[in-house]
Amino acid sequence: MNDTSVFPDPAYHDTVLAPLFEGVKTHHAADMARINRAHLVMLHETGILGRDDARTIARTLRDIEAETDIASLHYTGEHEDYFFFVEAALKQRLGDLGGALHTARSRNDMDHTLFKLQLMARGTALAHQMVALIGAMIETARRESDTLIVAYTHGQPAQPTTYGHYLAAAIEVASRDCQRLISALETVEMCPMGAAAITTSGFPIDRHRMADLLGFRAPLQNSYGCIASVDYITGLYSAIKLVFLHLGRLIQDFQFWSAFEVGQLYVPNSFVQVSSIMPQKRNPVPIEHMRHLASVTLGRCDTIINTMHNTPFTDMNDSEGEVQQAGYAAFDSGGRMIDLLTAFLPATSINRDRVRANTDAACITITELADTLVRDAGLTFRQAHEIAAATARDVIARGVPLSAGYDGFATAFRAGQGGAEPLGRAAFCDAVAPETFVARRDRFGGPAPGALDAALSDAEATLANHLRPAVAHRQERVAAAADTLNTAFAALLED
Repeated sequence: MNDTSVFPDPAYHDTVLAPLFEGVKTHHAADMARINRAHLVMLHETGILGRDDARTIARTLRDIEAETDIASLHYTGEHEDYFFFVEAALKQRLGDLGGALHTARSRNDMDHTLFKLQLMARGTALAHQMVALIGAMIETARRESDTLIVAYTHGQPAQPTTYGHYLAAAIEVASRDCQRLISALETVEMCPMGAAAITTSGFPIDRHRMADLLGFRAPLQNSYGCIASVDYITGLYSAIKLVFLHLGRLIQDFQFWSAFEVGQLYVPNSFVQVSSIMPQKRNPVPIEHMRHLASVTLGRCDTIINTMHNTPFTDMNDSEGEVQQAGYAAFDSGGRMIDLLTAFLPATSINRDRVRANTDAACITITELADTLVRDAGLTFRQAHEIAAATARDVIARGVPLSAGYDGFATAFRAGQGGAEPLGRAAFCDAVAPETFVARRDRFGGPAPGALDAALSDAEATLANHLRPAVAHRQERVAAAADTLNTAFAALLED
């Protein structure tokens, strides 16, 4: 068959190659320059390229980078992608020597290195934002350590605790999520360069040097895995997904707490919009924006993970190009959500009057009355529970706070136990006070001041000794690698 068609077909040009070219311009051009420079340094240091040739290529690369307005480039079809555009510019200026830069490498290992460099940078930035959020959560929990709230189970008022205790639980989850994100980054930080197409190279390349120059922890060992393994993608996006799945639950509570009927969380005017028609309304719409940003981010992570499903264990476009570029949007929406929450959370406060009213109306301290009867009167918990339940029914029916329910309690005790009640009025009021409820729950992990202080101290230690240094170390390693690469490349330019 005489095929006279010319690559690329217009449809392929418009639907695949041009969008990919634009994506590389936006996301990967600077990283490709880093790879070119590092690879050239390594080729010279290993003796694969002589000093004169390496210097000539280095100077030409420098000139091409300085003279190319990347933003103005448009895909014409003359070169298959941005990589070939750069190589063509080298050959145009240097002839055959321009092709020497591609010795012992492939677009396969280059592509995955490009993607990993972006994921390292974006993942580290997201972890940095998480560290800032956790810090804000700890500060707010410290400030609100003795601020009473109504804790809910199954959507109903359950027991009193403190806002600090609630936040301490969220801090533990956020810290574990941050650690999962950092752990996932460890897989991303293994360099594919030197794998070439599949099996490394017959040239005496130094894969460890390439990893160092580009800021990776080490080279990824198996060369087939360098171009076939996608666990660095699925692992990272899974870790990111969990961050926003869990933060979304916190946001949902804030939505419920800020409802007029509940009124537990006060959102300041700086985070409130008014209705265009109903002047009385205070709409805390940033909560809704945080919720949908979290959900959008989660969905974007699922998109990337699910794209890897049932793909072959080999080099493939399913894990490259457009898929990778689509995933970067998760970092954008997720980062915006975390930044908003980091500002929002410390600005909110608890409406103490509404908490008190809801506490009284729902009898949420009644469990401590039962516990007190077990400790002080020697009743079994079931006996005490029945008396406490009868007391709660009485005050709810009469529409009075539990603190005014002593007479109903006395009646219930005599009916259940046949004797005089063991608690006087003052002791009864003390037993059903929310402050007493919290203070007596001083077990490990509880809301009492000592237990909560210990928990927050642990959270501060985790942040200071583990999470923050882990993020800072990554930033420092990449910055040091950039300095090393710049110095080594500058040395090539010298006569």
